[in-house]
Amino acid sequence: MLNISAARRGKKGNLELNIAPLIDMVFILLIFFLVTTSFVKETGVDISRPAASTAVSKTGTTILIGVTRDNTVHMDKREIDPRAVRANVERALAENPEASVVIVADKDSVTGLVINVMDNCKLAGAENVALAASLPQGG
Repeated sequence: MLNISAARRGKKGNLELNIAPLIDMVFILLIFFLVTTSFVKETGVDISRPAASTAVSKTGTTILIGVTRDNTVHMDKREIDPRAVRANVERALAENPEASVVIVADKDSVTGLVINVMDNCKLAGAENVALAASLPQGG
């Protein structure tokens, strides 16, 4: 039988544990989870969407603009002036030219403001502008 304590007494060097491969594996796993995670952007306000039986799910990069029941416009979790929608969308499209714009309007918001926001998005150069809706409950 091998006596480990006797073997240790015979060696004059220190035992070292090499943790470099462990650190490499942790970083590889971290990168894997960051790459595969999808980050959902929100408008920053709670909006009650209208229901539509023809609503479809949209994939890809989107620029979200929220219009609340109080007729305020929100983008990137901050309130913006309705006249600044065009500049904000232009800036967002400069970062990602393939992005589409989704306007998340509350069902009690003023239609004129929603049309104004939609028009400013088109003037900013957005090719795909859509209104968000939810599927009707129970149907």
